[in-house]
Amino acid sequence: LGEKRIHDMDLSGIDKMVLSLTAPGVQIFDAATANSLAASTNDQLAEAIRKRPDRFAGLAAVAPQDPRAAAKEMERGIRKLGLNGVIINSHTQGEYLDDPKYWEIFEAAQALDAAIYLHPQTPPPDMVMPYLARGFERAILGFAHETSLHVLGLMTGGVFDRFPRLRIVIGHGGEGLPYMLYRLDYMYENARYPFMKKVKKLPSDYMKENFYITTSGLPWAPAITMAQSVLGVDRVLYAMDYPYQFVPEEVAMTDNFPIRAEDKKKLFQENAEKVFKL
Repeated sequence: LGEKRIHDMDLSGIDKMVLSLTAPGVQIFDAATANSLAASTNDQLAEAIRKRPDRFAGLAAVAPQDPRAAAKEMERGIRKLGLNGVIINSHTQGEYLDDPKYWEIFEAAQALDAAIYLHPQTPPPDMVMPYLARGFERAILGFAHETSLHVLGLMTGGVFDRFPRLRIVIGHGGEGLPYMLYRLDYMYENARYPFMKKVKKLPSDYMKENFYITTSGLPWAPAITMAQSVLGVDRVLYAMDYPYQFVPEEVAMTDNFPIRAEDKKKLFQENAEKVFKL
């Protein structure tokens, strides 16, 4: 959180970075340990931002293991520490947030008007074996599949019917979901299994109304311009997958996308300002 990061930002042409605790975050620990680590992490993050408010903003870490404590830490992080949203690193020991026992977290996020960044992590044990056998468990494939499963579960599990103003951000071009929206809608309407809940809207509706996506790790014009055409230019945010995929040249690559100047400003700046209240 010091000069090395600032140097890398300068090298890339990045003025401000939204920082967050990456996967698996505090979600692999018991609840008491996770709550303590989340609070400590948020204090350290807030201190780093106080030192360089011109360059850094941040997302509060929370421990879904204890939803009530997570809601309180979310409120402390945003209202007291001045953080700009929430980071949750997808599943928590194999459990997903479409389970209503976690919905106190969503209630707090909606009340605070705080966006939740849903970041991938390695698939849980009951999902990961075929990926491990092929070396696919991480960024090459497993992360996207694990997170898209989580997102679709939120959509079809009634989360956004209960919390219509909830805002979720996902990375990596939307983890493949914008490309699949027609098929998701069709299968939900025409091939719905008996155990699937009936919700008010189609997956594409929730994607366009409750989700934002970032370009992290996917500075590729065909994917990003397609996502803009499907979701709207107000719902796609520039991001770099730093430090895992640190490619300074990708800023220029993105700047050369065949999009209008006003839409490029939304992509690089204005959408992030709106979503994270920068």
